[in-house]
Amino acid sequence: MAEFETPTALVAAAERARLEGYRDMDAYSPIPIEELGEALGLPRTRLPRIVLGGGILGGLAGYGLQYWSQVIEYPMNVGGRPFHSWPHFIPVTFETTVLGAALGAFIGMWALNKLPMPYHPVFNVPAFARASTDRFFLCIETTDPRFDRHTTFKFLESLHPLGVSEVVP
Repeated sequence: MAEFETPTALVAAAERARLEGYRDMDAYSPIPIEELGEALGLPRTRLPRIVLGGGILGGLAGYGLQYWSQVIEYPMNVGGRPFHSWPHFIPVTFETTVLGAALGAFIGMWALNKLPMPYHPVFNVPAFARASTDRFFLCIETTDPRFDRHTTFKFLESLHPLGVSEVVP
């Protein structure tokens, strides 16, 4: 794992590592860096599809519950209105759509980020304590096909970081 002082240095290091052939790597930053996802070569997130699916399921569930209760299970003729009065169903359908999308976003973020994660090997590196305040880190995983302990260490040193640390599980 290499430690950098600026976000620009981290993005440049991630791009160079990707160009060198490293694919299984991660970056840690105290602030969002828009260019970092592209520099790491990360695929697009599936979260928008999960949120859309949650919204559609929530809307269908809300509409279906109203239809079932007012048309099938307990039909009541109020003021000559038809049993299936779809304009009457719209407010609840909208609210359950928003609820389904919000739950999809919440659960999707937890699942895609592999949370909760109370322990990760990078926590063993003393310098990593500054990752949430003012330092930027690039970590190349040992699962990377191109990973070799000495070669990767020398490559990280060639990026001119503040320091290079070995992450011990």
